Amino acid sequence: MMLMGEAARRRTDDNDGLTYSQIRLLGTLEEIEPVTQHGLAQALSVSDPAISRALGPLKADGLVRVTVDPEHARRRLVRLTEAGRTSFHATGKPLDEEFRTALLAAGFPYDRYLEDTLRLAEILASDEGPGASDEGPRPAEAG
Repeated sequence: MMLMGEAARRRTDDNDGLTYSQIRLLGTLEEIEPVTQHGLAQALSVSDPAISRALGPLKADGLVRVTVDPEHARRRLVRLTEAGRTSFHATGKPLDEEFRTALLAAGFPYDRYLEDTLRLAEILASDEGPGASDEGPRPAEAG
């Protein structure tokens, strides 16, 4: 994933004003909105302060909207604006398709990779994840 991220950065950072990190944030947001800032940070595996910093320019550009959660005044809910959705579809979706096409042409099992990556994310986020068992340390942890 790190190599794909680096390849994406090379294609996007000077292309249309959005960085790869911003594209990734917008794409994640599209999948899980509305979401709290904390929930978005967890989905992207970054810290809460990192999400606050990342949202600033996106809010200023009108790509995301952050509002007070009506059920809990201390939480902030994040949503894509129509401009944010349009921007993601203009940049992120074609980038995803470009990678998919190139990897499939090279014989890489892209669909399997995607399935396995999504399953790994589910496991790590669930009770099945590391440290979920009371069976004691795993062999790699013993010693």
